[in-house]
Amino acid sequence: MVLTRLIAKRLFGALVTLWFVTVLIFLAVECLPGDAAEALLGKDATPVAVENLRAELHLNDPPVERYVGWLGRVAVGDLGKSLTTNRPIAPMLATRLSNTLFLAATAAAIAVPLAIILGLVSALYRGTRLDRVISVLSLASISFPEFFVGYILLVVFALNLGWFPVLSGINPDMGLGEQLHRIVLPALTLVCLVLAYMMRMTRAAVINVLSNPYIEMAELKGCSRREIIVRHAFVNAVGPVANVVALSLAYLVVGVVVVEVVFTYPGLGQWMVDSVSKQDILVVQICGLIFGATYIGLNLTADIVAVLFNPKLRHPR
Repeated sequence: MVLTRLIAKRLFGALVTLWFVTVLIFLAVECLPGDAAEALLGKDATPVAVENLRAELHLNDPPVERYVGWLGRVAVGDLGKSLTTNRPIAPMLATRLSNTLFLAATAAAIAVPLAIILGLVSALYRGTRLDRVISVLSLASISFPEFFVGYILLVVFALNLGWFPVLSGINPDMGLGEQLHRIVLPALTLVCLVLAYMMRMTRAAVINVLSNPYIEMAELKGCSRREIIVRHAFVNAVGPVANVVALSLAYLVVGVVVVEVVFTYPGLGQWMVDSVSKQDILVVQICGLIFGATYIGLNLTADIVAVLFNPKLRHPR
């Protein structure tokens, strides 16, 4: 009963946060420089044509009225049409979103198991030279922004060595092998983005569990260090580790925007950036809402996982 109330409370908080995100997205689009009607018609458009388009797009309506109308249409699944292509947003959104999820899932499939393994190894050999090398490399990875890592990978592996294409464009007609080959560099960039954080938090969680009395009892029974960490410490550190993985995946989905722009990848982030430059406000709003909802959903998942694995969080202090 207590667990159900906590989950319901977390879900309600997530919905309130999502509503607040919709307000921020609408206000941010309102603050974009320039006029959407003028940007769509071009510099040679007559004032009459601009005013007619503004009326057609309801840009002259009060902001509150436009916000309520937009939110109501989105709530019933009506995403509208792109202002630049006059095509429905929903089919294009499905294609772009599937590309972004494909890239993020590939990066996660590499980063999550690798981070857990490195975290366990670092905890197993804590204080050794191997632990220090892993820590230094992880700190160096955290220090570099994703666009810098992306450009370095482009210069080395695409321009100099020629192992991978400079542009990471994919389409449904390609086979899975060709698609994976084209997204190697952006996926590696995303791996570097989240690997170090997950690895260090896994190491910290395992080391924290090692200070518990039952670990000392396992040592007194003659269990090896490897068995203690893998069979006892890591099992009890699954809650914090799962929490960190969910938060890292949330950051991974949001961080994909910069990576897609660097590698010209046809995903949701690249589409949003292009739409900002073209003043396609409906597409910008939908893309921002998708990113916000994904981030909130993964944070909600991390919160629920933490409550499930840690009974102390189920009772107020």
